[in-house]
Amino acid sequence: MTDAATHFAGVPLAGARALCVFVHGRGWTPGRTCEAVMDRLTTPGVAYALPEAAGNSWYAAKAVDALTGDTRASLAAAVAQVAGVIDVMRAGAPGVPLVLAGFSQGACVALELAFGGGRPDALVALTGCRVGQAEDPRAQSLPKGLPVYLSGGDNDPWIPVAAFAGAVAELGAAGAALRADLFPGRPHEMSGPELAMLDCVLADLAAGRAPGFGASR
Repeated sequence: MTDAATHFAGVPLAGARALCVFVHGRGWTPGRTCEAVMDRLTTPGVAYALPEAAGNSWYAAKAVDALTGDTRASLAAAVAQVAGVIDVMRAGAPGVPLVLAGFSQGACVALELAFGGGRPDALVALTGCRVGQAEDPRAQSLPKGLPVYLSGGDNDPWIPVAAFAGAVAELGAAGAALRADLFPGRPHEMSGPELAMLDCVLADLAAGRAPGFGASR
């Protein structure tokens, strides 16, 4: 199913035991994301929503570039779009736990939404960081205790280790229930262990448990 800018997969909302809003990376499409992610997950009873960026990009700059007015405007629009999809999912399945997830640029958007006060039940940011530089004014309203999984690669062309580490520090300072994994030599992709962690988070929430991040590295 699809509306103008959101694609849906998995079970219908009425029968869902867990919800997942997954934000695609730069140059990706929801269809490609379904093949790379949803087709490799095993947790039953999950309803997925995949918002689609205009032109397949949420903002034009690199995540580590200094924030400009244009980037702030594009990022605000992206966050609002994803927040709207979360609202639709919650309205269609009241009380069902929701995971906000994303890859690369999508992971960065997901982090900004969470730091802006968005309240998913868990956040899975695969190869992500904060958008902008440390000296840029950025939202710091992350819900305390939010379960967060953050991953990265030690030689990633889009998310340098320093930006990954900065996000770890900010998440820790904000009181997130955090697990972070940095994968040596991993290409700019979603690896098996990272998808297993997303699967684990979904399985825990579907079973009524707090995410334990129990998947092995």
